[in-house]
Amino acid sequence: MSQTSDRVGWIGLGSMGLAMAGNVQKHLQRERKPALKIWNRTASRGEPLVALGAVSCESIAQLVAQCDIVFISTSDDAALVGIVDQVLSVSDLAGKIFVDTTTVHPNTTKETSNRLTGRNAALIAAPVFGATPAAQSGSVLMAMSGPSDAVAIVAPFGKGVIARDVMVVSDQPEKATLLKTLGNFIVAGTMEIIGEAQVLAEKSDLGSDTLEQLLALNFPGLAHSSSTRMTQGVYLPGKGESPWSSLNLGIKDVQHGITAAEDVGTRLKVAEVALENMVRAKAFSKAQGDRNLDSSAGYGIIRQDAGLDFENAFVKKRDADN
Repeated sequence: MSQTSDRVGWIGLGSMGLAMAGNVQKHLQRERKPALKIWNRTASRGEPLVALGAVSCESIAQLVAQCDIVFISTSDDAALVGIVDQVLSVSDLAGKIFVDTTTVHPNTTKETSNRLTGRNAALIAAPVFGATPAAQSGSVLMAMSGPSDAVAIVAPFGKGVIARDVMVVSDQPEKATLLKTLGNFIVAGTMEIIGEAQVLAEKSDLGSDTLEQLLALNFPGLAHSSSTRMTQGVYLPGKGESPWSSLNLGIKDVQHGITAAEDVGTRLKVAEVALENMVRAKAFSKAQGDRNLDSSAGYGIIRQDAGLDFENAFVKKRDADN
C-alpha cells in the first residue's frame, strides 16, 4: 500500500460531490499539497473548484493515473460501476486507494472492492450522512470501512475536512454502506411517522405549530428537522429550485434497505410503507412536468390520502408570492 497521499483526485461533482471536493481542495491548499484533480461528465460543473485552484482532467483514466487517492461521488450503483469500468482501464493501479462516498447497495460495494483488489488497489467505502448544506459546511458524518492501512492514509481527509466526525466501521468495505443503508431507513421511517403525525395534528385542529413545538422541546434532532422539512416547504421545492435530497435518490436508498433486509431473511416494514408513498410522490412529480421533489415528499401523499392538498399552507403562500 502506498504511503503517500499528496496526489488526490475527485470523480463526480453533483451537489454533494461538489461541496465535499471543495472542502478537500481548501484542505490541500492549507497543507501546501498539490491541487485536487477533478473530473465530471459535465466539465462545467467543476468551474467553482477550478476557481479554488483545482485542476480539471479530460478523462477518468488521466485523473487516476496522476493520483494516489481517488474519491468517487456519484448518483447510484450503475454510475459507480461505469466509473470503475473506466478506472480499470488504467494499466497500473497498484497501491492506489479509491474512496467511494456514494450510497450504494452493500453488494455493489463488495463487488467493487473485489474488482479493485484484484488489481492491487484498495477500496474504502465512505458514505456520508447529511444533505447538501451539511456537505458544504463540512458537518456531515462519514462512515468508513476498508483495509486499516488504507483507512489510516485517508483519515486526514475525514474529520475536520469533509466531515464533523468519522465512524470507522470495519475492514470490510460493504459494512459502511450497510450502515448507511440502515441510517437511510431510520431517516425515511422518521419522515413517514412525522408526516403522519403532522397530518393528524392539522386535521384535528391541534395545529402543526403546536406539534412542532413538542418536537423541538422533547424530540430535537431528526424528528424536529424532519418536521421542519415539511412545514417549511422543503418537501416541495419552489419551481426550478433544487431539493435538499433528491426524491429519486431517496427511493433508491430505501429500496436498498428493503433488499438488504430480504437478503438476510427479514423485513423493513416501515420502509415498505415509506417507499410506496415516495413512489406515488414521484408520479405527482411527473404530472407536474417532472418538478423537483425532496426525499421527504411522501408527506404530500400522506396529506392527499387524508383529503388534504399535496401543497400545505406554507407552500401555497410561497408559490403564490413568487
